[in-house]
Amino acid sequence: MSESQLHFPLEELARRVASASRTLAFAKPVGRVRSVSPSAIAVEGLSRWLNLGALLEIATPRGPELAEVIRLERDAVFCKPYAAGASISLGAAAYPHGELFCLPDESWKGRIIDALARPVDGKGALQMGQHCAGLAAAPPNAMSRQIVSRGITTGVRVIDAFTPICLGQRIGVFAGSGVGKSTLLSMLCRAHAFDAVIVSLVGERGREVREFIELTLGEAQAHAITVVATGDESAMMRKLAPVFATSLAEHFRDQGQHVLLIMDSVTRYAHACREVALSAGEPPVARGYPPSVFSHLPQLLERAGPGLEGSGTITGIYAVLVDGDDHNDPVADAVRGTLDGHIVLDRVIAEQGRYPAVNVLASLSRLSQRVWSGDQAKAVAELKKLIARFEDTRDLRAMGGYQPGADPELDRAIDVVPKLYRLLTQTLSDAASVDAFREIAAGLS
Repeated sequence: MSESQLHFPLEELARRVASASRTLAFAKPVGRVRSVSPSAIAVEGLSRWLNLGALLEIATPRGPELAEVIRLERDAVFCKPYAAGASISLGAAAYPHGELFCLPDESWKGRIIDALARPVDGKGALQMGQHCAGLAAAPPNAMSRQIVSRGITTGVRVIDAFTPICLGQRIGVFAGSGVGKSTLLSMLCRAHAFDAVIVSLVGERGREVREFIELTLGEAQAHAITVVATGDESAMMRKLAPVFATSLAEHFRDQGQHVLLIMDSVTRYAHACREVALSAGEPPVARGYPPSVFSHLPQLLERAGPGLEGSGTITGIYAVLVDGDDHNDPVADAVRGTLDGHIVLDRVIAEQGRYPAVNVLASLSRLSQRVWSGDQAKAVAELKKLIARFEDTRDLRAMGGYQPGADPELDRAIDVVPKLYRLLTQTLSDAASVDAFREIAAGLS
């Protein structure tokens, strides 16, 4: 066949064949839904194109539904949709989806969004930044991170005196339900040492979300971004929300800002990870938790903390809901070993009407010696000694088994500790503490 018999010259035909080859090489592969169950959706035809954690778009009558790959097999991938009750049918088309998200700008502050960066506050669409990044970021290099040394004033007297917090520190608030955990977190939100506040509410009751934001955050809401995944949302959304919130905090940290990241709660994040892992076929090993849960926790928590030299910091405060007030349950134990300190809220103290219900004897900040002066460290040690003596003899004194004057040290504890307890009692309506040690010294004199 001569060139004149072709529809195109040979050069043009060669160009179009090459263009078609490139298009085919980069075309989206298409899979089909093979089975649907409450635990996972099986999609065939995409195994060679995907890896664990990859995202899929699955066609539904309501539009594409986003799902995440949780298990890979030779002939199928298993995924879980982010939307609860997604109407996915057999034979539906599925396509790989990009894993990047657009970074935020300053206009996001004051907004309330879900785990997929969709606004839920009725204030209109979000303005996207110029750059994109992945959600699964690695923590900064350990040898390139700043050294944590600068203390901050939170305004909560019991925290500033007994468990001081530094910029870039990660500390946990361990408490059972109804002990004042969320109220303490909201008091910490009002610290003035931060340029941005990122709040992740995971598994909360829907009723409490607006109350926490409008009534509890107060003025801090203006420079806070709140990522919400309520308890009725899918496990995938509850698993994604803390990861997305941490990515937002990293973005502002890399811009040189000091960020406060508050997560309520890590336990519900672990519950979501457990549900997803069990759906993927992982065996439970510790009170129903599969092994992957205990790898997800440090991977998430280590992303907070000090940034590289010249960048900002992420000060992480993580609420840990201890099941049945058992502070040694697997999640609490794993988180406590990863963080730089723990604040323990005690139900007995809460029942006495002392809030924040912080058990100062059980609480610890691993960086406190970088904040306290020598005199302050001695004062804290002496006060803890008196509190321990006061609490150890509470039953004895209640039964009338102690006579004043028999033990001078105990007499001093009986005189000092009730005054100290009154000084450490603080509510949201009280003025923030300015200098905890000076205020305590003045109250005890």
